[in-house]
Parts: sequence; C-alpha cells; structure tokens
Amino acid sequence: MKKLSIIFSIGVLFLAGCGGNNNNEEGNNQELPGGAVKGGVFRLNEVSDFRNMFPLSVIEAPSQRIGNQIYEGLVRFDQKDLSVVSALAEKFEINEDATSFTFFLRKGVKFHNDECFDGGNGREINAHDFKYCFTRLCTASPDNLLSALFLGKVKGAEEYYNSTIQGNPLEAGVTGITVVDDYTLRIDLNYPLASFINTLAHPGCWLFAKEAYEKYGVEMRIKCIGTGAFMVKNIKEGEAVILERNPDYWRKDQHGNQLPYLDAIKVTFSKEKKTELQEFRKKNLDMVFELPLEMIDDVVGELEDAKAGNNTPFEMQVTPSMAVQFLAFQTKSKTFNDRRVRQALNYAVDKDKLVTFTLKGDGQVGNYGIVPPAFKGYEYDSIVGYSFNPEKAKDLSSQAGFPNGKGFPKLKLQLNSGGSNNILIAEVVQSMIKENLNIDVELDVMTFPQHIDNFESGKASFWKAGWVADYPDPENFLNLLYGWHVPDDMNEKSYVNHTRYQNSTYDSLFDMALRTVDVKERYRLYRMAEQVAVNDAPFLVLYYAEFTRLLQKNVKNFPANAMEYRDFSEVYFKDEK
Repeated sequence: MKKLSIIFSIGVLFLAGCGGNNNNEEGNNQELPGGAVKGGVFRLNEVSDFRNMFPLSVIEAPSQRIGNQIYEGLVRFDQKDLSVVSALAEKFEINEDATSFTFFLRKGVKFHNDECFDGGNGREINAHDFKYCFTRLCTASPDNLLSALFLGKVKGAEEYYNSTIQGNPLEAGVTGITVVDDYTLRIDLNYPLASFINTLAHPGCWLFAKEAYEKYGVEMRIKCIGTGAFMVKNIKEGEAVILERNPDYWRKDQHGNQLPYLDAIKVTFSKEKKTELQEFRKKNLDMVFELPLEMIDDVVGELEDAKAGNNTPFEMQVTPSMAVQFLAFQTKSKTFNDRRVRQALNYAVDKDKLVTFTLKGDGQVGNYGIVPPAFKGYEYDSIVGYSFNPEKAKDLSSQAGFPNGKGFPKLKLQLNSGGSNNILIAEVVQSMIKENLNIDVELDVMTFPQHIDNFESGKASFWKAGWVADYPDPENFLNLLYGWHVPDDMNEKSYVNHTRYQNSTYDSLFDMALRTVDVKERYRLYRMAEQVAVNDAPFLVLYYAEFTRLLQKNVKNFPANAMEYRDFSEVYFKDEK
C-alpha cells in the first residue's frame, strides 16, 4: 500500500474592541506581577486565506499559524529556540533506542466550552482522547491528509490504515498506541526514530475532542474545539478570524499569572502586501510578516534614519529561516518526465540576479538542495546544485528534443494569488526561461486553496511552491521526495510528495537515515539522498528565505524563530516610558 490554511456579524461592541489605534495602549490594560500587561487585541494580516484548521487537514502556513493558538499536542516547540518542550504531557520518557515514547498527561486540562459537550462545558482531557485522535490519524478518510506522520513508523499503523480502506477497521486499533491509564500514553515504533518527538509537535498530532468530530464532522475546518490559549469567537472566511482568550487555560507564567495575557487575536486577510504595510504604519496592525519587495528599501531606510535619531517607529526582526521557495515539476507528466528538461530549466534561471535585484538581497541564493541552510550540523553546502549556465541549459534542451525551444509544449506556471511578491518573482522567472531557452511560459494565477488542490491532484505540471518546516529537522523537507508517499494511481491525490518523484536509491538512503539514531550519521545519509534527488531535479530551488517581521514598539515577548512558529500565549503590549 502506498499513501502515503473576517470581519463578521458578532456585534458592534466586540468589533469596536478589535480595531482602532488606542486599543492596545497600556493605559487600557492591567499590569501584572512581574511586569507583563493583561489585555488588548493583537491584530495581524495573512495575504493567503486559511484552507482548513481541522488538525488532520492542516497542510499550509495560515491554518497552522492560526490553529496553533487553538489546539495543543503532547509537546510543542519553544518559540525562542524551537526545542521540544512539554505541552499537554507534563513529562515524557524515551527509551534508549528511541522505539518507545511514554507520555504522562497533565491533570485538570479541559477542552474549550462548546455545545458538543453535555451542558456546553468542556470536559477534562485524558489518554483515551489521544488514542482516539491518533487512531483517526491512521484512518483512511478524505479529511485525513497527514497519515504519513504515523504510517510505517508506529506499530500497527499501516495495518490499521489498510483495514479502514477495506471498510473493516481492526478491532484492536493501532497496536503501537497504548493507553496505560487515564493519564499515561505509550507509543511504540517499528524502528528507532529519534526525530519522532518532533513529529508529535506537528499540527496532525494536535488534540481534538471526539464529541466535536462526531457533531461537526467536516465542519471542523472552522469549528475548532481544542485546549489552547485562545478559542474561536467567530470566522468569516476570506475576511477575518477572531480568537478570544480561553478563561480556563491551564498555563500560568513564572509569577503565577494566568495565561494568555491578550484578550483576543484578530486575523484579517487582505491580499495586498502594500495595503498591509499601510495599515501597519497607521497602527491598525501590530505586525507585518514579510515585506513587499518593492518597498524593502524604503522600510529599511526609514528604520535606519530613525535609529540615527534614536527614535525608531517600529521594531524589525530578521531571521534566517527553515524555509525554501522553489518551482516544482510534475515528474510523471509528459512535459517533465525527462529529467534533462528539468535540469535545463534549473540551469536557465539566474538565481543570483533574482536574489540581488528582485529580492533586494532578502534571501540566500538557492544553489544547493531543498534543505535550507538553517540546520546546525547539516552541511547543506556539500550538495552540488545548479548555478546559472544558459549554454548548458540550451544543450540539455536540445538533447531532450527541443532545440532552441522548438516543439516544446505550451507551458503554464501555476501560482497562488496573495500579495505582489509571488507574481513579481514568477514574472522574472518567466522572462529568464524565455530569454535562455526560448520557451514561452504563461502565468496561471489562482486562489491558494485551488492552487494546492491542483498540484495535489496532479492537475498542475509546473508550479511555484514554498515549504516552511513543520518541525526542525531536515527530514521534514526530504520527506517531500519520499517515493513511498506516491499513490499508484495518477488520479489519486498525492498529499506529501506532490512532484510524485520516485527513485529507489533515494528511498533506500532516506529509509536508512530515518532509522539512524546518531545525528551526524543520519545527516550524512540525508545529504547522500538529497544529492540523488538534486541530480534528478524534481524541483528548481529559487532561494532560501529570510523571515522579516515588523512589530509595533509596544509588542513584547514575541521572539522570532526560523519556522515562524507563533505562540501568542505570552505576548503582551507595554509602552516604553
């Protein structure tokens, strides 16, 4: 078997509390022991709509960034350094060969209040809830896009998955998931997998309530019932999401103050980065993530001028990221089933020029593999990638039967709308391919959900993509090329390996790496596998991103990190005196 992302009618008073320039001023809020301040609404914008916030369907950044405030798992990432820390599990134990993970749950943690529960009051969580959610993760279902997190790794996961395909689920469930008692859960693996603890911080491992799933079903894409610091107040898709403080949240800070500090979070979905930046300048937004390319120089210049006078209007955070931007090829399509064509396109794009002039230096040239240069100990620069070589590009194109582009089929580059950066980069690539290979490229711009659906279902042959790490391990990027995820039938969706790339040597090396506990040796095997894939060119790496944030000066305790992993539970507003 192979199977492996709102202004609305909630009342005038609440809306008034979510906008306006004075909403987050310290005078409106309460200072707490230790110096944090309680109150205020954090306002931010996403240029792409969220797609689905049901944990088993979260596969893109907007859904993850919003859902992470609502849901929690056994463990989570520390926002400062991305280390794994306890969440709903108070503590955990890993055996010596990393084949067995035992979790001891916190007592007294409750789901958000909702009418799916008796009396509308959220009940206490227990180990059976995790057993239920993880069993759903191993169930063949249209709303489960993340079964690859457990299949082949957790004992009995694949057997159970196959039984659900046949419509006769195994009565014993997934044998590797054991409820020891109401507050203890054990997960046993098929082989050593030290990185599995990272997997358990993935959205696919967030805890949701059985009662909610049974009541709402597919509507859980917006009916979100978790245990997190914030609850859904209301959603109007394409316009805004408003989250409100969970008054029963289990966490407290080191001074005993109840978390979260914020009253609410408001996420809007304006599609233009220029508009977003304008709203930030008016102090109608508290942050901007990623700047419009054409305005980078203005913003940086403004900040430098202000620093000279020691009166900065905002804070800028710049962080090397665990993120890559690339073009992807459908390797089983007629257009791109010849690797010489894919290699030719790799050589035809001048990535140095793209980064220097289009991105204005905001990123690192993608001359290596798909793993970004942000993982300590991973020698990314040992991967031999593709530098700009138009003569070699022309030669490979001729070898493939398309001298000077003659006879090459009509080529569409699919990309999602949302901000001007995407289209600007695509236009530059379009021009380079025409200039260096005499191949015409048409840009096909569509909504983000449609974009994802097209390349998952194999309808797109050439598309622009980006990947931000779900967890801080090179495996998270290399898994995108693992042939085991590719379905036999082209009509079936391929949820992880969208390029449908398959190479037995790559898969063998990747398998060995997964089973290797020693980090140095595991990374060596990963690099060997990555070089195999780079040679086959199922992708065209454009650049490794840098993350840039602008924050209003009164935003406190919101550190940047290489995954843009956001946790608003300890963020607060405080004006500098």
